[in-house]
Amino acid sequence: MESNIAELCGAVLSELKFSHKTYGEIFYTFVLGIERRSGYIDEINIMVSERLIFDNTPRPGDYVEIKGQVRTYNELSEGRNKLNVVVFAKEIYMSENFGYNENYVYLEGFLCKEPLKRTSPLGREICDLMLAVNRMYNKSDYIPCIAWGRNAGYAESLGVGTKLSVEGRIQSREYRKKLEDGTSETRKAFEVSIVKIEEM
Repeated sequence: MESNIAELCGAVLSELKFSHKTYGEIFYTFVLGIERRSGYIDEINIMVSERLIFDNTPRPGDYVEIKGQVRTYNELSEGRNKLNVVVFAKEIYMSENFGYNENYVYLEGFLCKEPLKRTSPLGREICDLMLAVNRMYNKSDYIPCIAWGRNAGYAESLGVGTKLSVEGRIQSREYRKKLEDGTSETRKAFEVSIVKIEEM
């Protein structure tokens, strides 16, 4: 089984935007909106090769199904390193099920930072994890994950280097960041919200 699987279905929320070109192949990004049962919409950044969409370009309002992987890369932004989290599309189809939403992620990787347990503003126990997931050509993706409740209590006890499998969904959330000058700004974080976690 692959160690990094993302299966998504949702509505295209933005036009395609040029991302980069590598070995003559152009890559684009766009935002996919996936509605949760609660009605909240996760806004996930998708990266796709021109080769997958040359005859069927996704447009805002289209529903698409994506099979791919969660990928991360560092970008220098305003003098600081920013971790970008995207879903890299390996397959993309126009969805037959208009209005259907799916958000499933499976990862196998190694815990690469000490787990950080905290309490949410609503009083829920949560634990932040950073999972290093290997991919081809000796590269790794460093994927932020978040565990809740009983899973958070379990995750807190895990040591750096532990091999884990996790299942869950990729989510976006806004938070307020206090700046050095005393002001604050709204930023968006992306992470895998864990439903199931096991040591391997």
